[in-house]
Amino acid sequence: MLAAILPAEVAAEECFDDPPDTWLFPEEEARLARAVDKRRREFTTVRRCARRALARLDIAPVPLLPGERGAPGWPTGVVGSMTHCAGYRAAAVARVGEVRTVGIDAEPALPLPDGVFEAVSSEDERARIAAHAAEHPDVPWDRLLFSAKEAVYKAWFPLTRRWLGFEDADVAFDPLGGTFRARLLPDDRPRGLDGFEGRWRIADGIAVTAIAVRAAV
Repeated sequence: MLAAILPAEVAAEECFDDPPDTWLFPEEEARLARAVDKRRREFTTVRRCARRALARLDIAPVPLLPGERGAPGWPTGVVGSMTHCAGYRAAAVARVGEVRTVGIDAEPALPLPDGVFEAVSSEDERARIAAHAAEHPDVPWDRLLFSAKEAVYKAWFPLTRRWLGFEDADVAFDPLGGTFRARLLPDDRPRGLDGFEGRWRIADGIAVTAIAVRAAV
């Protein structure tokens, strides 16, 4: 599902369950000393996905530890992103020389809880989402907006090492093309970093969004 919305330079792996034979490095196990079962399963399986994706780039397994603001620590020369939600885990990686940054997110394809949509969207975004919902009521547009903004942050942070709030990106969807455009709003954003182009897909009860910025030739 995820591979279908990422360019060929990005290796993606996904899992719809938690295989019992999945293992962790001791350094990773140490991060789970106080974790509840749900957190342990998410952490473990998403790293299985990440290592399988790295193997497709001929990169040997290494510990993948959370770093600043929880961002995954990737091997040198690799960019990537991880995501998990109920019933789904995935990772996407690429070589730095081919891709500048990757951001992926997955969410249950269900409406957001009450009050969340208003907290993560602008007035303009809510107007566009209302129009999409009138024409395509089978799509949980509010949840898709949330997911796209999560993917935006995951693509933004490795490039800037800075926080980006929900209010700092304006996201517009193409309902028929399966794409979206995120306009970055901070006045102090790095020069040339004005926005991201992404893609979305809904299948098997899961909504996924993905951004991959190819490296300049």
